[in-house]
Amino acid sequence: MKNVVTALLASAITLAPMAAAAESCTNAGLKRVQDRGTLIAGVKADYKPWGYRDTDGNIVGLEIDLAQKIADTLGVGLELVPVIASNRMQFLQQGQIDVMVATMTDTADRREMVGIKGPNYYASGTAALTPKAVGMTEWTELKGKPVCGVQGSFYLQKIEQEYGATIAAFNNAAEAKQALRDKKCVAFVYDDTTISADYAAGGWEDFEISLPTEDFAPWGIAVAKPEENCALGQIVSGLQYAWHRDGTLIELEEKWEVTPSPFVAEMHERMADPLAQ
Repeated sequence: MKNVVTALLASAITLAPMAAAAESCTNAGLKRVQDRGTLIAGVKADYKPWGYRDTDGNIVGLEIDLAQKIADTLGVGLELVPVIASNRMQFLQQGQIDVMVATMTDTADRREMVGIKGPNYYASGTAALTPKAVGMTEWTELKGKPVCGVQGSFYLQKIEQEYGATIAAFNNAAEAKQALRDKKCVAFVYDDTTISADYAAGGWEDFEISLPTEDFAPWGIAVAKPEENCALGQIVSGLQYAWHRDGTLIELEEKWEVTPSPFVAEMHERMADPLAQ
């Protein structure tokens, strides 16, 4: 697993903008937030434990806590806007939100669309929940079979192209999981952290996490381009360094009962001791 973490760190460096210094930079994004007195954050509302609605209808979760920490640092209030994988980048590009903390994998093509400035705060892999009766153990067994996923998830293209699965994309995870229960697909493909949490919560006795977790990838907090190199992006970046260094992310994993991430553990070790290799 240490090699996986090292690879993620290397990928984050590789994805860093090479021409950041040449980009025009203003403090417009930060000034807009300060003048408004509110940080508008795009977050998940259907993705427990990262962002979901509690019994009172309030959006809560680990990433909501992170958004609140950003707002507190800026000395402003926090407004939450629910987003899903298929619209979160558009909301940021269109100015409907100031910052996006919504389980978004940091990829090169997404850095062309929105501003992502490291360090990455989390990482996850791709996993699959499958019926025990099917007895699948390898991804190649998905060939020609229907697979349920969430629209806009980056890994669906690979599942389709590399493994030959037929993708059934839904608006959210709840719909995709229900389709699995209704036997409309042979697997629900999603990130390993959430699938593990759902499975541990119970109610999935007839299913199993049977395929090996693959494609570990880092998550990024996004602002509008080119804000990642301006005041708002720099503040968000600095906070992510601080969260790794002081153990904030480890504490939030415990609070929200998230399986400890090897990525977060090693980042904490490295940030706490800058000389560590």
